[in-house]
Formats: sequence, C-alpha cells, structure tokens
Amino acid sequence: MRRVRFHALAAGVLMAAAVLPARGTQVKIFQARNQAAFLAGTLDGVSVDALGRMQLAPKVDRVASVAEPFLLSAAVHPDGWVVGTGNAGKVLKVDRKGAVSELFAAPEPEVFAVWADPDGTVYAGTSPKGKVYRIPPGKGSKASVFFDPGETYIWALARAADGSLLVGTGTQGKLFRVDAKGKGSILYDSDDTHIRTLAPLPGGDVLAGTAGEGLILRISPDGRARTLYDAEEPEVVSLAAAPDGTCYAAVIASEASLVDQAKDQAVPAAPANPPGRGAAKGGGQPQVSVSVEQVEAPTLTAGRRKGGAQAPQAPRSEILSISPSGVVESLWSFTDDTVYSLLWQDGRLWVATGLEGKLYRWADQQMLLEKDVDERQIVAVLPGDPGPVFATTNAAALFRVTRGTEASGTYTSAALDAEQVARFGTFSWQGEVPPGGAVRFSFRSGVSAEPDRTWSAWTEPREGMEIPLTGLPRGRFVQWRAELRAGDHASPRIYETELSYRQENLSPKIASLQVLEPGQILVPANFNPTNQTFEPAHPNRDGIFTRIGQPGDDEPGGGRTKMLWKLGYQTLRWAASDPNGDDLVYDLSFRPASADGGKEGDWLEVEKDLKDDHFSFDAMSLPDGIYRFRLRASDLPSNDPDAALVAERVSDPVVIDHTPPELVKVEKDRDGKLLRVTVRDALNPLREAVASVNAQEWKPVRAADGLLDGRTETLLIEPGKPGDLLLLRVTDAAHNVTTFNLTQER
Repeated sequence: MRRVRFHALAAGVLMAAAVLPARGTQVKIFQARNQAAFLAGTLDGVSVDALGRMQLAPKVDRVASVAEPFLLSAAVHPDGWVVGTGNAGKVLKVDRKGAVSELFAAPEPEVFAVWADPDGTVYAGTSPKGKVYRIPPGKGSKASVFFDPGETYIWALARAADGSLLVGTGTQGKLFRVDAKGKGSILYDSDDTHIRTLAPLPGGDVLAGTAGEGLILRISPDGRARTLYDAEEPEVVSLAAAPDGTCYAAVIASEASLVDQAKDQAVPAAPANPPGRGAAKGGGQPQVSVSVEQVEAPTLTAGRRKGGAQAPQAPRSEILSISPSGVVESLWSFTDDTVYSLLWQDGRLWVATGLEGKLYRWADQQMLLEKDVDERQIVAVLPGDPGPVFATTNAAALFRVTRGTEASGTYTSAALDAEQVARFGTFSWQGEVPPGGAVRFSFRSGVSAEPDRTWSAWTEPREGMEIPLTGLPRGRFVQWRAELRAGDHASPRIYETELSYRQENLSPKIASLQVLEPGQILVPANFNPTNQTFEPAHPNRDGIFTRIGQPGDDEPGGGRTKMLWKLGYQTLRWAASDPNGDDLVYDLSFRPASADGGKEGDWLEVEKDLKDDHFSFDAMSLPDGIYRFRLRASDLPSNDPDAALVAERVSDPVVIDHTPPELVKVEKDRDGKLLRVTVRDALNPLREAVASVNAQEWKPVRAADGLLDGRTETLLIEPGKPGDLLLLRVTDAAHNVTTFNLTQER
C-alpha cells in the first residue's frame, strides 16, 4: 500500500512567511482533518471514523421502497420484516426479496409500534385512540383488536420473559402486560407522560424509557420500579441490550419531540409537513405527531429542557451505557444529529440518526459513520444477516448492510466560503492508496452560496498528492470531490486535505473619522494619573506636532485606552476595517480650510504609519483657524506594495482656537440696576459665564437672550455695592478662559 503525504504546500507557505513577514501576500487554507470537517460534506459510498479517516463504506443494498408518506416503525418478521406507516395507518410486510404486501389498514392514522412473533403473528399499535391489533399469519387472515388500553398512544411493543405482550403507552405513561387472550393489566403506572421505549431483560425485568422527564426505569415482573437515570434531555427514544447485561440508551432534546407536542395539546395532530421536508401530508382526520424532525437543515431549534429551560440551538442526542449493576455512563454526544434507534448486534452498537440519514457504529470507543443515505431519517435499525437492516422515512425504504465494502464511492465537500472572491492555489492531501486502488479529485467554483448552474463545471478528475488549481475560475466558493476506488481487498483512505486560496484584495473601509471635544485625549487603559507624571512624548522631529505617547503591542495595556482631559490637546479617532482581514496602517495629514470656499492648499503630513485607531496631539502647534484632517488607511502590511490598496476620509471642519473671548463693551440698563456686558469669541461659542463679588464663590450669570450658546453674548450682571470687587470669568467651547475686572465699569 503506498502512502501519500503532504509536504510542499505547507513548506511553501512557511517559506513565504519567513521571507516577507510584513509584506507577504496572505494565503489562507481550507483544511479538513477530523470527522466533523468531513461530515460537513456529502458522502456516497464512503464513511468517516471518529479519527477523521475517510474510506469506502460497508456495502448497503436497498431491499424495498415503501409507497407510503411515512415509515414509523419496523420489526423482524419470519419471512422478512414488518413495518408500520402513516398516515393511512397501514401495516406492511416486506419479504427478503423486497416484495411489499399489505397486512392491515387500521382505522387510526399512525402505526408507531409493531411486533412479530416467530410464527408470523403480527401485533400493531396504533395512534391516536390507541389500540393493539393482532394480525394472524396466512393469506386472507383478518386483523382484530387484541387490546384496547384506553390510551392515546401506543409507543412500544415487546415480549416479556414470561411470554406476555408489553405495551408502552401515553399520555398517562402506563406500561401494560397483556396475556395470550388479550387481557391486560397495568404493570407500572409512571409519573411521567409517556412510556416511549422498552427493552426486556433475560431475568424478567424490563427497561423502560420515558418521555417528558427522560427517565430510564428498571421494572421488575411484580411492577416495582427503580430509576436508573434521570436524563437532562426530555425523551428516551431507544434502548438496546447486549448479551453481557449491558444496556444502551439514546436520549434526545428536539423541538419535534413528542414531549413538547404532548405538553401543548392533549391529542396532538399529525405534523402538517413530512419530517425533514415540508410537503403536506394527506388526510383530514385527527392525527398524531411523531418524534421525527420537521425541518430541512440541521439548524433546528431544539425543544424545551426540563424545568422550562431552553435547549441548545441544534438537535442534541446522547448515547448512554448502563452496566448490569446499574451504573450509567455517557458514551457519545451528537450536536447536529438526532438519534432515533439503537441496535446491538455481533458485538457492535449501531446508531440510526437524522437529520441527514446517517448510520453509525460504535466500536473501540469510537463512533464510526458507516452509511449516509439520501433519505433524511433512519427511524429503525433491526438485526439482520450479515449486517443490520435499517428503515428510513422521507422517503420510506428498507436497506440491508451486506458483506464487504463498496467498490467505489464519492465524497463531495461542502461549499467552502472564502468570504470574498478569491483565486484558488493548490489542493494537497494525506492518505493511503492500496495497490490497484485509486483516488481522483475534481473541483468547481462559484459566487453563489449554493452550487447552481452559474458555477463552473467540475474539472477533469486528477490523481496526485498535490494538484495545482490552475484554470479553476475565481469565485467566493469552492468545492472539491474525491472519487475512491477499492484496490486489492482494501479501501483507499483520506486523512487530511488542504486547499489554498488568496482573496482578491479589496480596499479598506473607513467607517468613521471623529474629532473629539477639545482637550479630550486617549491614554493607555492602565494609566493612573494619581501616581504617574504624564506629559507629551515622542515629538515628531520632522514636523511641528507633539503627540501623546502610546503603548506598543508588547507593553501593559495592550493598546486599550481610556479618555482623560489635557488642555490644549486635540484628538482624532477613527474606525476602519478591511474586507480581507488585512492589517492596516494609517497616515494622517491636514490643511487649512478655505474661508471663502475657494481652492485649498496641499495636504501636509501630521503622522505616518500609525497602527492605533486614534491620534492625540498638541494643538498649540497650529494657529487659530479652521482645518480639515485627512485619514488614509492602507492594507500594505498584508500585501505586496504593487497590490496594496488605500482608502481615505476627510474630517468635518476642525476649529483650532487658543484665544480666549474678548470684552466688547459694558453698559448699564435703563434703570441702572444691571450691567449689560457684551463678550465675543472669534471662533467658538461661549460655554460658561460666572461672576464673583469680593472673591466669593463663582455664580452663573444670565444671558440676555436666555441661552449662553453664541460666539457673541450679552450678559446681565448685578453691579453690587460701590467698592465691591466684581469679576467676570468667561469660557469658550475650546476651554479658553479669561477673567474681566468689572469693578471700574459700574
């Protein structure tokens, strides 16, 4: 067996990073190297184990297709298998050659439970208005009501060790024991809503799983019960027993679960949509909801947890192991699959799931994906020879696992999103190819999220450990496809894949350029003015601006800032991003604004190669006037110089004002009781005016027009008594302060 390894691409990427760490073109990689990554794609004839190894799957044959809307239950029959369907309430037999025949059509619409005795007698549990029907073997035999418990649902049928028929029901959560004549008695009356699933044990006890509270119960032949486990999930959907006495349970939390349905209505109607699709079901009679997913994608909002808590956003299932002594352990959890059925056969635990119709096998402490079928839910898995038989719904069919593996299979990745239009580089992989086997890859790309006819055609399949994607059209999305062909009694294996790409460079985006209030500055978040002296630092020797010192990336504070105040300083702050995720640097420049709207001068440099998102500087470097600042954002750190792009934004007018207000005139009003003091500022509105008499506390004075908000204001001040010291202090919006002595003006 030859072993194919990946080397060159990773080495090339590392080399580029080493040679040009600050200027190298960004190359990104789509990588698949674990089970979750591979399961995001579509598997046809291939499987993936828990270690993320992809190989050809066990061979599976379709036994029969069932022409009914839903297949809800299944059991082994001496001549093949028997299935219960909805919503016509039919019981069908499928023989070993795949021929389908109708045994019985019940008045009730759903058959959630079936059982077949070794002599061919079939029992069917129907819902709602639950009844158990007995269907004798032989052509032309007629079904009859065997047992009527007076319950809404019949969820589970099984033979007890003493030969009686066990019947699990809802919504009263009762377990019945029915003798050969159809006479039933309550074996156990649960406090929970439903007895959902049953597993008789060799010694006469029976395991029962409930729905509502998610309890696993061990019930003795005399009706005494002991709770083995109280699951976080509200429904125990399946139980399976191993010969050594170990039992396995599947517990689920799902919005499609009967738990929420039963809480909301006493007699639930059948789902208006088929599980997992959305097409309408036929029939207008009252029907019962099934514990089958009713959504198209695995982004289903799961059902309520016990106690009213909201369940996770995706379906959640857990596989539990119950030892003969009653110890319960968690084996595996599914976040994106809902488990419907378990089977123990030949030393292996088989796990049937939806939303995407996957059959798993638990072996060697690993969950192995054995089959991914087109049908959306595998609702039952049954013992078979040489391998299990499983039943699907949506569409309804029966499959059988046979000997050997598939001769060939295909894996198609999910549509991989480069987030921007990109150029695709090289595809590389690691794995094994046996003699006579082959693995061939093909690729396609497009701009739409879902592959459609606007995508490029698949490339010709190619072999090799490293495949250049030359000629593959640029696009935002890309898919790869692997075709596996078996070799000499062995399957190829794929362990890891990598597909490199480089986004088309897009211009940075400047969302905002904000000028803070005069005097506001941004300082390192760890700056403490009570124990530090903080003065301007790092003067620009090539220019006139003195800036506030700021921490580097390796200094305490890590670039985080807080706002303080420093007279005479001005701060600009901005928000910018890059669609490619590139690192950005900033250049800041300024020029005086034209007073008459004419041509403005050239931009003059303030600072280059800024990495922060703000700049605080000593505005005393500029004379009074109105200025504009220009910010330029460049993605040069992440791109070659000839490919770098720049965005720019110009600020609103910035007023630089170092001159305090001036006193224009002082006059008395007509009756001589008030002074009318006119004060003016050249560039900024007035913000505060206070007066003091004889050095007492400052008190606000009134503006003649009622608002202190203009550059010229007339203030009304009481003159006080002769000989008093009268002071007026005025502050403008730039925090320029001046004090006038009005003592002589009275």
